[in-house]
Amino acid sequence: MSYTEQQYRRKISLSQKNNALTTLVAIQLIVFVIFAFMKAVWFYKYQPEHEVALAFYNKNVLSLFALPADFGTLVSQPWSLFTHMFIHDNVWVIIPNMLWLGCFGYILQDLTGNRKLVPVFLYGALAGALGYMLSFQLMPKLHAQIPGAMMVGAAPGVMAVAIVTTLVNPGYRIFPMLRGGLPIWVLTAIYVISDIAGVSMNDPANITAHVAGAAAGLLFISFLRMGYDGSEWMNKIADWTSNLFDPSRPRKGHDPKNELYYKSGTVPFTKTPNVTKERVDEILDKINHKGYHFLTDEEKEILKKASKEDF
Repeated sequence: MSYTEQQYRRKISLSQKNNALTTLVAIQLIVFVIFAFMKAVWFYKYQPEHEVALAFYNKNVLSLFALPADFGTLVSQPWSLFTHMFIHDNVWVIIPNMLWLGCFGYILQDLTGNRKLVPVFLYGALAGALGYMLSFQLMPKLHAQIPGAMMVGAAPGVMAVAIVTTLVNPGYRIFPMLRGGLPIWVLTAIYVISDIAGVSMNDPANITAHVAGAAAGLLFISFLRMGYDGSEWMNKIADWTSNLFDPSRPRKGHDPKNELYYKSGTVPFTKTPNVTKERVDEILDKINHKGYHFLTDEEKEILKKASKEDF
């Protein structure tokens, strides 16, 4: 666990430090603005030929970061396997995706903490990518579309988050002030129906990608219930990386107490024994029974001090 993660509070606020949900949504929105700006540049360059501008933008910019349907193209640009899930090319796509991600992501963090949202999202997005590419390979009617087909968007990842959130606690209710609240499975059903309805039935590859994202969420929960946490290895890598640049984290194998105090050339303090008549009598009795050589250094120091003070 990260050193700063030890300060985790179960109730998460959007302004809380290291909030995975806020970070994830912020990255999506920033990337959207960047690509929207680049698209505007292409449209300005080729105005008023918008179709030509869009074609050049898709070929020279978007295709470099979008997930290709062709495995050969993916080999030449492997980063697109991860970049595609953070890119949205339409404002009417990113808005509902971020709203649903915020809704289910907040509940998931409230139920499980701050360390499962990003791994679940990544699992869903990668499963969606695999499902999308396999669709073009296994469906003969899609073979002709492979050269120009590509996918962007966070929908499969959001789908995985929604499924995991629902299955973690099926009895969870939202808006409890309304007659006991609305069961979360109702919200999930609304999301799934609206999501699938938003994908054209003539685009089976994208439908497969969304279903694959849901399947990834289901598998994550299944393994979690069997005792295997699929988010643990990702969090360990993230912790190791973040701890490299965290000066407030104590270094492993180093004890500040030993480094700062016990390697000094002088002792930090001198212990002065308390001399009393009773203590001196006890030491003298010990000498009578055992001998002077059995005295401790402290007892010898007491006798020395007592002789100076005429006890």
